[in-house]
Amino acid sequence: MTLPDILQSTHPLPEASLAKLLALAEPVELPKGALLFRDDQLARHIYVLQHGLARIFARREEREVTFWFSTEGAVLVSIRGYTEQALSYETIELLEDSRLFRLDMHALQALYQTDVHVANWGRVLVERVWLQTEQQLLARQFRSATERYTDLLRQNPQLLQRVALGHIASYLGITQVTLSRVRAQLKQASP
Repeated sequence: MTLPDILQSTHPLPEASLAKLLALAEPVELPKGALLFRDDQLARHIYVLQHGLARIFARREEREVTFWFSTEGAVLVSIRGYTEQALSYETIELLEDSRLFRLDMHALQALYQTDVHVANWGRVLVERVWLQTEQQLLARQFRSATERYTDLLRQNPQLLQRVALGHIASYLGITQVTLSRVRAQLKQASP
């Protein structure tokens, strides 16, 4: 996907507004293991993931809890940094060598003041992130481990080839032992 395709898939923009947003984008290539945001730092950018894979997680008492995986075409943002200009709750780590576009948050906020179309693009971006967060929370509260795993298989089967099982288990809110049991049960159940 090209950057214009990714931006337009978030929310359609007129050509002039798209050009203004594209002018803010700086291409960057970062290695596997690079941290885009840290939970102890103020986020100053948003990123558009053109190629690669990222994991969003929080550290709690010597363990990491994975919230989300983002693949090609995702816009990566610390919502707390974006909305409150405060320290992030989460850390975003690249799980593969990645090509991204970096946009300065202050420049983006300034553009919102002058272009209503870009401001609406930003609003829709945040709404989508909140919706994903809500869906993940509801799944953890009301779906079994097996249901959460089969949902992941249906929605993002390629993640199992690209992500360590420990991260998958954390994302599903289960231990690796439980994940192994769920996988074994599903394997036995399939013809």
